[in-house]
Amino acid sequence: MSSGVVLEDGILEKFNEMKLKHTKRFMVFKIDSGKIVLETEAESDKTYEDFVNALPTSEPRYAVVDFKFETDDGRPQDKLVFIAWSPDDCGVKPKMLYSSSKDAIAKKLTGIAKSLQINDSGDLAHEEILKSVK
Repeated sequence: MSSGVVLEDGILEKFNEMKLKHTKRFMVFKIDSGKIVLETEAESDKTYEDFVNALPTSEPRYAVVDFKFETDDGRPQDKLVFIAWSPDDCGVKPKMLYSSSKDAIAKKLTGIAKSLQINDSGDLAHEEILKSVK
C-alpha cells in the first residue's frame, strides 16, 4: 500500500553523487508535507558514530550510509546501506506513514547493497550492521 508520499526533487542527484564519488558519509531523510526531504547530510570525513547520533531517538527516518569496513581477509570495503529507522516508541501513526512510504524512496535509490529495517537502537551498533553487510 502506497501512502502517496513522493521524493523531493534533487534527492536522486545527491544520492548518485554519493554513490559514484563517495562524497558523503550519510544522508538522513524525513517525511515533511507529503514529501521525502533531505534532513541531514554529512561529508565523507564523518564517522558511523556521527550517523547514529544524527538519527532522532523517537522519530522514524530513512537513511543511506556509506558503510566502511574491512573484509575477513583485511581488504578495505564500503557498501551503501539503506536504513529504515522506526524506533519502537515513536507511535503508531508515524510508523505506519514511514512503513507505507518506504518504497517511494527505496525503489528509486539504485545501487544499495543492503536494505535494513531497524527498530531498536542496539541494532544500529556498528557490529550489527557489519554482520548484515558481510
